[in-house]
Amino acid sequence: MDLGKALAISAAGMDAQGTRLRVIAENLANQNTTGAAPGAAPYRRKTVTFADTMNRQAGTDLVQVQSVGQDPSPFPLRYDPSNPAANAQGYVKLPNVNSFIEMMDMRDAERSYDANLSVMQATRSMLTRTIGLLK
Repeated sequence: MDLGKALAISAAGMDAQGTRLRVIAENLANQNTTGAAPGAAPYRRKTVTFADTMNRQAGTDLVQVQSVGQDPSPFPLRYDPSNPAANAQGYVKLPNVNSFIEMMDMRDAERSYDANLSVMQATRSMLTRTIGLLK
């Protein structure tokens, strides 16, 4: 395999997982963000969708972020009549962010990022040794 392709593939993977980590961080930062007005919708969890795309310059398939969408799951309700975002019955819509799921997604993204980084470091080492042999 061409070492340049290996670098391009791992760099694309790191970029995609970096975007995923940023979205997860945004979800965690907004896990308690309710609506500003009574009955208003709170923060909606964001999701990342990946796509396999052909990169003609590298001559190989690369992973890319296809879209950053929103999770359509319903908002949980909590009884809190003193909250300014409470509806007439005293219930507040909470964000559909589950910190446990976000932490699991974060670990998965972190492991994928680390795997791509390891490939990049191994490829760099091979390039360095090859250059050393040519001297």
